[in-house]
Amino acid sequence: MIDFHVHLGNCFRDEYPQRTSLTVEQLIDRMNREGIKISVLLPLESPEVQAGYFLTEQAIEARDLYPERLIAFAGVDPRQQKVAQQLDVFINRYGCRGYGELLNPLPFDHELNKVIYGKCDEYGLPIVFEINAAYCYDEVGLPRLERCLREFPNAIFVGHGPGFWSAISGDDDRKGGYPSGPVTAGGALDRLLEKYDNLYCDLSARSGYNAMTRDPEFAAGFIERHWQRLLWATDYFIMGQELPQVEWLAQLDVEPHVREAIGSGNARRVLGLQ
Repeated sequence: MIDFHVHLGNCFRDEYPQRTSLTVEQLIDRMNREGIKISVLLPLESPEVQAGYFLTEQAIEARDLYPERLIAFAGVDPRQQKVAQQLDVFINRYGCRGYGELLNPLPFDHELNKVIYGKCDEYGLPIVFEINAAYCYDEVGLPRLERCLREFPNAIFVGHGPGFWSAISGDDDRKGGYPSGPVTAGGALDRLLEKYDNLYCDLSARSGYNAMTRDPEFAAGFIERHWQRLLWATDYFIMGQELPQVEWLAQLDVEPHVREAIGSGNARRVLGLQ
């Protein structure tokens, strides 16, 4: 398996020592126990998101300790100076294979965010982003995301979060959270995945797991339609965190090639791995 969404760093400095983020050694130990071959490290550099940070430099340092097991993304805050130049350095000099996690209080299609999309479009790299009511926000139907999918066709947009996954249902009201019960046909995600081949779905965290389990019948059809765009992931960054995505994938009632694609094959394609 390839876990497309993991954080290290010092994200919980306000709760130290009761709650601490993972060390790289703890991550590798959990990967070994769960059968995860590779994890993608996503920096968090937005001050509004956590009390602490997971810096791009820390992701690179951890990657360099276990280069066969870890992949580093860049995560520059778009409100900083020289964002495009920083990304050039992290990509060209330090081998970062994508951008993420994009999580800031700007609208999804803000011009500052577009600097990041433009760089990923230039290099053909993935962007892991979260949409919710407060961060990278969008309206009913995800029109801001759609504009960016059109404007940056070579960038690979990997969606995550309550505001992304609630759009699986046609009755999405943008209240966010973790809706329960049946999914209504006609959701924005089905339409966008059908129309844009540069959109992928990150199955991590409560939001992705909820989307795949709240209505098993609808989820089965969604997977059948879009299995080549689904990326298995956990959003693992707390010691002792439960990872229901592991059991979900193991028990998924699909053909072996579909399970392999969701578990690792799609990620290998997006990351440019052999």
